Amino acid sequence: MKAHAKSESGLEALGSKLRARRRELGMTLLEVATGSNLTPGFISQVERNLVSPSLSSLAAISNVLQSNISEFLAMPVGRKPSTKDRRREKISMDDGNLSYERISASFPQHVLNGVIMHSAPGRASEPIKHEGEELFYVLKGSITAIVDGKHTILNEGDSMHFVSQKRHSTFNHTDRTASVLIICTMDVFGETSADGALEIQKSGTVHYFPNQQPKDKLK
Repeated sequence: MKAHAKSESGLEALGSKLRARRRELGMTLLEVATGSNLTPGFISQVERNLVSPSLSSLAAISNVLQSNISEFLAMPVGRKPSTKDRRREKISMDDGNLSYERISASFPQHVLNGVIMHSAPGRASEPIKHEGEELFYVLKGSITAIVDGKHTILNEGDSMHFVSQKRHSTFNHTDRTASVLIICTMDVFGETSADGALEIQKSGTVHYFPNQQPKDKLK
């Protein structure tokens, strides 16, 4: 099973949903951008389906919009403590130019979230900063990591660990797809409530409703 961000068709649907929710809340592009530590121009481009956000950017935007990220993009649930290569559900962004495989599990008060990011040649992510910390480990290929304005080339086997409050982004400067293991403490899957508890609906889907009471608690 794959979770797609593109096709009113994925990317178009994503932008439309984000714009509709922003207008429902009566928020401006500037307010969403300020709250998510992104730029108004980038938010506008996402809403107009010109670019797709990274997973962390979408999580940040969803939080500002007081919504679960799964309301905009289907999220794989980490039901088991182990995952199998080629059997993991993929989160596909930007028509495959950017995709993620979830490798972390869901359990009460978990802190770490992990994905394998696959970035196509020439693909650059938007600069962002957020709470927590982050670790990159290059599994295949090479990327340029930009953290707090400093450019560092990471080749296969290289790693970088940094405070996520420093503005950061990545760029695949090569002519082949790069695969990077990313471990972070940001709630990129939208699972943890304000008190650190998981909210899992009867359907098996994990939900997080920031600043409000969770719906349909599992009893």
